[in-house]
Amino acid sequence: MSRYKARLVAKGYAQTYGIDYEETYNLVAKMTTIKVIIAMAIVKIWSLHQMDVKNVFLHGDLQEEVYMEQPPSYVDQKHPNLVYRLKKALYGLKQAPRAWSDKIGQYLVRSGF
Repeated sequence: MSRYKARLVAKGYAQTYGIDYEETYNLVAKMTTIKVIIAMAIVKIWSLHQMDVKNVFLHGDLQEEVYMEQPPSYVDQKHPNLVYRLKKALYGLKQAPRAWSDKIGQYLVRSGF
């Protein structure tokens, strides 16, 4: 049985620095940091857990006003010239990594980390 998936991706490449966004962000763990955490866990006998969040960028809340055209496959025939205002980040947006990082950071602080 075939399984098809659809993903709505924003045209982030069309965003202009200073107009559509002010900064880009990419959360990357450095190998040195990972080694230090593993070493600390061994010394302090901590248990380590790894997590993977599917569709991670879709969970971030946008702080800026971001608009996008209607996707070609879903144009409202009554209002073909209207645009969507996004409240959540989409893949492809320059703001998506920062929005996700802010969301997970707030959760971790609330959880006592």
